[in-house]
Amino acid sequence: MGKIIMVTGGARSGKSTFAEKIARQFENVAYVATSIPFDDGMEHRIKKHREQRPSSWETIEQYKDFENVFNMDSYKKSELLLVDCLTVMITNLMFYSEMDFDECTPEDVDKLEKDIKKEVEDLLRLSDNKQMIIVTNELGMGLVPAYKMGNYFRDIAGRMNQYVASMADEVYLVVSGIEMKLK
Repeated sequence: MGKIIMVTGGARSGKSTFAEKIARQFENVAYVATSIPFDDGMEHRIKKHREQRPSSWETIEQYKDFENVFNMDSYKKSELLLVDCLTVMITNLMFYSEMDFDECTPEDVDKLEKDIKKEVEDLLRLSDNKQMIIVTNELGMGLVPAYKMGNYFRDIAGRMNQYVASMADEVYLVVSGIEMKLK
């Protein structure tokens, strides 16, 4: 595997800006965007992210089925992949699973988490011969969600963050625009 850097922090903490600062040290960057423009607010956020990164960076819009990325020209010519963001990817996987989180069993959630972990493992395989930066939200320091899906999301995302951190060579926590190296 190539070097993996994980950048985590709360919402609007500056984690994407910090990840992009690291990525600017590389000539050929592929930006793996995991978001789906489902409303005006998300479309605006995507637009702002595009404007702040160099136009020379190739964009790969993908939140699942990462085995398809190996054949993309933008992947092949890149030396660094910047994935933004793991928690948005997990959100999409949970939402598009069409699971009824109010009526599902714990076994249903376990199966979904297993499927999500496979997608995360496939994502990490993209770093086999490249460097990778993965941006993700730190969720464990926030409020306990008042609804089942929120609790399942927090738990699954927390375990995926732990998994990625265990595989990463470096891990940074960003708070109020200040990065702290944890690993």
